[in-house]
Formats: sequence, C-alpha cells, structure tokens
Amino acid sequence: MLLSSFVSRLPSLKGFALAAASAICYGTNPLGALHLYAQNYSPETVLFYRFFTAAILLLTVILAKGSHFKISFREFLALVAFGFLFAASSLTYYASFKYMDAGLASTLLFLYPLEVSVLMAIFFKERIKAWTIASIAVSMAGVALLYRGGDGSTLSSVGCLLVFLSSISYAIYMVMANRINLQMGSVKMTFYAICFCLCFLLLYSVTLGAGLPPIFTQANSWGWGFMLGFVPTVLSLIFMVKAVKIIGSTPTAILGALEPVTAVTIGVTVFGETLTTRIIAGIALILGSTMLVAVKK
Repeated sequence: MLLSSFVSRLPSLKGFALAAASAICYGTNPLGALHLYAQNYSPETVLFYRFFTAAILLLTVILAKGSHFKISFREFLALVAFGFLFAASSLTYYASFKYMDAGLASTLLFLYPLEVSVLMAIFFKERIKAWTIASIAVSMAGVALLYRGGDGSTLSSVGCLLVFLSSISYAIYMVMANRINLQMGSVKMTFYAICFCLCFLLLYSVTLGAGLPPIFTQANSWGWGFMLGFVPTVLSLIFMVKAVKIIGSTPTAILGALEPVTAVTIGVTVFGETLTTRIIAGIALILGSTMLVAVKK
C-alpha cells in the first residue's frame, strides 16, 4: 500500500524537484551579471551573450537528438510572444541591479507567484481564495520593510518599477506556457523562445541601448557569459517548462522561493551586500506569503 502510494506520487515529486532546481538555477543570475557589470558591460550586452550562449547550447542538443526544427504558424506566434516576454522580463530585471542590491531585486521579483494567481483568476476564472488575499497583504508588508535599503536610504523608485515590470512579464510568460500547451519538447520550445528573445534584445540595443554588443576581450568574460547561458538560462528554463507541464503554473511559481534565497546568499557572501534584521524580516514575509498559498493548495 505504502509502496504503491509512493509510486503514484512520483510524477508530482519529480515536478516539484524540477521546479526547485529551476528556481535555484535562476537565482544564480547576479553571480555572472554583477561580475560583467564590474567590467563595464551594459545590461543588454550581458543579456545578449547570456542568450547567445544558451541558443548555441540548445542548438547543439537539438542537432545531437536529430530533432526537426519545423513549427506551425500558431507555434511561431506563441514563441514570438514568449521571446518578447522573456526579453522584457530579463532586461528590466538586469537593469534593476544598477539601482538596488541584487538580492533585494530578486526578492521583489518573487512577487510573480502572486501575480500568476491573480492573472489566472482574471483571465481563466480561477477563484482567488481568502488565503491568497491574505498572502498579498503579507507580501506588501514585506515590500514595505524592504523599501529602505541596508543603509537606511529609500530604495530607488526606478529600480522598484523595473523589478515590477520584470515580475509581471515573467508571470504572463508562465501562465502562457501553461495554457497554450505547445506540442513540442521543452528543449525545442526553449530554443525558439531564446532565439526570438535575442532578436528583441538586439532591436532594443540598437535603437535604445548602447548599440551593437561589443566582443568580449577577456577569457573570464566569456566564462561568465557561458555560465549565464547555461545555468540560469538553459537549465532553469528547461526545468521550469517541464515542471509547469507536470504540476502547473502556480505550484511552479511558488517553489520559486528558492530563487531569491539563492540570489540573496550570493549577494551577501560574494558581493558583500548588506543584510539587516529588517531586510531579513521583509524577505521572510514575502517568501512566507507565497508559501502560504502553496500550503493551502
């Protein structure tokens, strides 16, 4: 009886494990980005190399598996939308590192699970429970505590706006990935989404950014670019797509609690970012609010 019950739960356990792995991988974004910022590269340049590396890695996997590249017009439209949303989310997220500590930006980004729940309620009639409303209230209290940085100064309004735009873009991405349900493998889907994401990033860089991305001249720059392309991009996205297909958008988003924890740990231990009692309390409230929804579900 116990063995059969355990076996029946294996798919769900696999989905939760994939969601957790995706969040941890995504939480390593500041590690590569801040090192490249220190070398005076712009956010759009860092993102270009991140996604260019990821596209090459995924292309290699697809060719090795002998998969075809054919997609329908419906799939093309969906993948273009995925690419745009991921470009918007990534660009605003990376830009926020210029205005606040990466750990705080990653924590504020974690409001997206609640945004997923709200979007599902608005567009797909998923009922918002009382505990979801309570979670939103608790998370807002956490944001209020984080609104002053570690040195007591008020957080940048521009930085907060950038993180909000990033989180809502990512929330829409996750809902679409769950509801559209494209009939293709996660590797192929991620490859096309990243390719279209690259197109939007180049368009932004040329028209509004610093121009065409410069060529890296240092070996460690290429190393950090590869790390960003592999860990928080290829691994994180593939794990996320697989998790969404197994356990759905909301549980996957909620298990993303490991992402800001990872980012905060990196920010404090590697880059010396400030961690006060008030900041810890704010982080705990935001993470706790989303975990409340997870437990109830």
